[in-house]
Amino acid sequence: MTSNFLTQEGFQKLQEELDHLRTTKRMEVAARLHEAMEGGELIENAEYEAAKNEQAFVEGRIQELDVLLATAQIIEKNGKAKKSDAIQVGSKVTIKEGNFEPETFTIVGAAEANPREGKISNESPIGKAIIGHHVGDAVKVETPGGTYNVKIIKAS
Repeated sequence: MTSNFLTQEGFQKLQEELDHLRTTKRMEVAARLHEAMEGGELIENAEYEAAKNEQAFVEGRIQELDVLLATAQIIEKNGKAKKSDAIQVGSKVTIKEGNFEPETFTIVGAAEANPREGKISNESPIGKAIIGHHVGDAVKVETPGGTYNVKIIKAS
């Protein structure tokens, strides 16, 4: 099994989601199924079908979270960049592309990535490109839409 990188905050968030699904959500879906079964003919009962689909989704997500959390590798809040000086998962990085404004983000595992919150995946084109590099390096980023260069301005 491969490791999944998570911050402590991300691990906790996913653990809370798992707990919610196992307790509250499972019971809600079971109640919906019970009500739908009492509603008569199951073959033509749209509510029953919708509840079965939701149950399948909830159980699938529980399994997904179980595996994700079991294989999680917790990264330190500030990553290991301060110790080794190289950018790694957990590093907070500021880059600049050409004449554009600098962008700052934290490199996290794929399960925790959320660009709107400034968290990019170590598996994203930028993440892959800058991992292992240092402040001051110019790095080539290869994307499906083309290649561009960024300069690493700051990392912590």
